[in-house]
Amino acid sequence: MILIKNGHLINPENGDEYEGNLLVGDDGRIAKISKEDIKVDDRCSVIDASNLVVTSGFVDAHVHFRDPGQTHKEDILTGAKAAAKGGFTSVIMMGNTIPRMDNADTIRYALKKGRTTGINVYCCANATKNMSGKEITDFDSLVEAGAVLFTDDGVPIRDAKLMEEICVQVAKKNMVLSLHEENPEYIKENGINSGKIAENLGLTGSDRMAEISMVERDIEISRKTGANLTIQHISTKEAVDMIREARKEGVNIHAEATPHHFTLTQDAVLKYGTYAKMNPPLRLESDRQAIIEGLTDGTIEMVATDHAPHSIEEKNQDFVKAPSGIIGLETSFSLGLRELVQKNHMSLATLLNRMSYGAANLYNLPAGKLREGESADLVIIDLNKEWVCDKFCSKACNSPFTGEVLPGVIMYTICNGKVVYKG
Repeated sequence: MILIKNGHLINPENGDEYEGNLLVGDDGRIAKISKEDIKVDDRCSVIDASNLVVTSGFVDAHVHFRDPGQTHKEDILTGAKAAAKGGFTSVIMMGNTIPRMDNADTIRYALKKGRTTGINVYCCANATKNMSGKEITDFDSLVEAGAVLFTDDGVPIRDAKLMEEICVQVAKKNMVLSLHEENPEYIKENGINSGKIAENLGLTGSDRMAEISMVERDIEISRKTGANLTIQHISTKEAVDMIREARKEGVNIHAEATPHHFTLTQDAVLKYGTYAKMNPPLRLESDRQAIIEGLTDGTIEMVATDHAPHSIEEKNQDFVKAPSGIIGLETSFSLGLRELVQKNHMSLATLLNRMSYGAANLYNLPAGKLREGESADLVIIDLNKEWVCDKFCSKACNSPFTGEVLPGVIMYTICNGKVVYKG
């Protein structure tokens, strides 16, 4: 048992916050929450959370742990350690592994290894075989193996007819299809926005229509089929606006935003080089502000890191040859605190909602709720401390935020009633 006393408790589900105490039972669940003292015996561990925030563990619905197949970049064990350090107790692995998560055996392998990490590791399933966009996977066997969503993340589903067939199946199973919306017809070189920065580097880059065109198409397919769709790592103002209007009309369309897209713009490429290369690319200040507005008003329900580890050697290549993506699990909360809360775009409770309850609610995960009887997946945070972003639990270090002093220190991460990280 663990008694967490004198904390500032925030429930991401409904925004309730108050000073109180929380008791974690031997069964790994929240046994009691009270504004009054909770009496325990000497067998109980005690954490004094005075002047600290106590809330539900974070949920990231979009991580790449590179396992199996590319474990020189990351593996499930190191990825989970990075997650725990960042306050995450639940993550969903994307399926561009080698082999792909288009078969039950790969999903079972990842879930089995995930159960040894101390946090809750979930898996997606690919929507098409080998993520080729040509043949639909066996949805029944993948769901039976434990998949919690479908996606060909990293690759768009270009065939509109096939996309509609997939959506019909997804709707029948009452699941969610998560989409990487980048039409390659509008992309000369990926990872950099088409505009002045690309031109300075002698590149054409990725036009914003790559995202806009596919989001527009898929809103209509969702409207037609009733399928629940998530637009991953949204990057353009136009896409945010379209999703906002579609949601008002009752379309089952959702979105996630990354910390790098609400923190940086295309100008970061000049400062950080390949460490600011990602898909979709960083775009304009107007896009960044639109993403922040979407997170604030609920158009975008989730903050997702798109944690994408690469080796130093891979990232130190020429810009065009270097892979896209950055790590993000260990910096996500601090960037949200700095960019969204401290700059008065939203309350802390709203940020916590976007970092836990939003994804848990959409993907039907047992997380994001600070309630008696719920799993004791918790994070304890010191908002008044700062830390230097210089050492990572991830195998990778491809972050443009390295060396920065960031606000908000994760003091404890507790998953299923056990301390899995202590700062």
